[in-house]
Amino acid sequence: MIPTTYPSQQEIARLTARMLLEIGAVNFNTETPYTLASGLPSPSYIDCRKLISFPRIRSTLMDFLTITVMRNAGFEAFDNIAGGETAGIPFAALVAERMALPMTYVRKKPKGYGRNARIEGAMSEGERVLLVEDLTTDGGSKLSFVDAIRETGATCGHTAVIFYYDIFPETTKTLGDHGVDLHYLCTWWDVLAEARAQGAFSEATLSEVEVFLKDPRAWQDANKA
Repeated sequence: MIPTTYPSQQEIARLTARMLLEIGAVNFNTETPYTLASGLPSPSYIDCRKLISFPRIRSTLMDFLTITVMRNAGFEAFDNIAGGETAGIPFAALVAERMALPMTYVRKKPKGYGRNARIEGAMSEGERVLLVEDLTTDGGSKLSFVDAIRETGATCGHTAVIFYYDIFPETTKTLGDHGVDLHYLCTWWDVLAEARAQGAFSEATLSEVEVFLKDPRAWQDANKA
């Protein structure tokens, strides 16, 4: 069912941050930093995949994501909802259900047998496709998915995520240069503000996380193993 009423974008951001904190998706550790996929250290880590196990929160956030996309891009802007393998697949299915649209998913690479396809499901030339993922950091991983969609003859000018890091200034340019608009529910800044409001972590931890968020490259250089 398509949601027809919704809070302001600011309230959506605050509530999303609150929900992510409530289910333990937000992890801060300044003493023993996490290692990101890039191999670089980080005092913060977010796991949006946990959302699929919390039905009430999952449903609310998918309502938020659906209405955010429709408000920003248009109520009749899409013909197909595509999830990026693997984290984006459940969220794409939930958004597609709400928008009453076909759902597909995009593999990270061809499966290597059969049709050797990257697109699973039915996607047709000329369709306007929304790419759904759990999060984006610098936007780079989205480009391969977008290219795979465009190779079918479909168009893809929008991607929607639950969480956007919003700490790397090149992100919107990377996506924009590729002709892609980014839609999201909340950022690290929203999570930091809500964590402070709740007293969810010590002020020393939150202050160190804030140092990282303001200049992640410098923090990583200073904290490499």
